[in-house]
Amino acid sequence: MRTVIFDLDGTLADTSGDLIAAANACFRALGEGDPLDPAKDVATAFAGGKAMLSLGFERLGRPDPDAVERLYPVLLGHYGEAIDVYTTLYPGAVEAVEALRAKGFKTGICTNKPEALAQDLMTRLGVRDLFGSLIGADTLAHRKPHPAPYIASVEQAGGTLTRSLLVGDTATDRETARAAGVASVLVTFGAEGDRVAALAPEALLPNYQALLPIVEKLLP
Repeated sequence: MRTVIFDLDGTLADTSGDLIAAANACFRALGEGDPLDPAKDVATAFAGGKAMLSLGFERLGRPDPDAVERLYPVLLGHYGEAIDVYTTLYPGAVEAVEALRAKGFKTGICTNKPEALAQDLMTRLGVRDLFGSLIGADTLAHRKPHPAPYIASVEQAGGTLTRSLLVGDTATDRETARAAGVASVLVTFGAEGDRVAALAPEALLPNYQALLPIVEKLLP
């Protein structure tokens, strides 16, 4: 069974606004204002909560790894309370997934977002039913780029590993696909833009209208 697995943040949805808002809420509680910029820090947002907190403390002139670890659960709390204020699915994402399913493909999600938050977000966005699997950062003992979460997402979706591929947006997704022995398709509309070409994925995705032809070529 042919299967297409998607990353979430920066691939299916632009979640950066809500992620940065959650990080800034942590700093406001410390009386430090909003050190992160929703427009300029998108790439850091997609790198995760700890990356955002680390950047914030660096901008305050006092890197503090211990504070990052301490505030990370607080950030997740803020994020969970306001997970879909600014988040939007990328144009054409829903239609592309529906087109794959209409052609008989299995679809799933493999993300480094905590599973409960990912489940909640996809449900709130009204698209959870479009995916036969959802594996998060804490579903298993390992997270991407370890291949185990990807393999589990394929199996949970009812697919076959050797007939699958990963759609993502970062080096982590490229490394995950390589570790699992499958092809990767990296989007160029994410925070990294055309720079993902340097990662040498099997294909680049400029927009979701181009997904089905690319997938059918890689998984004939």
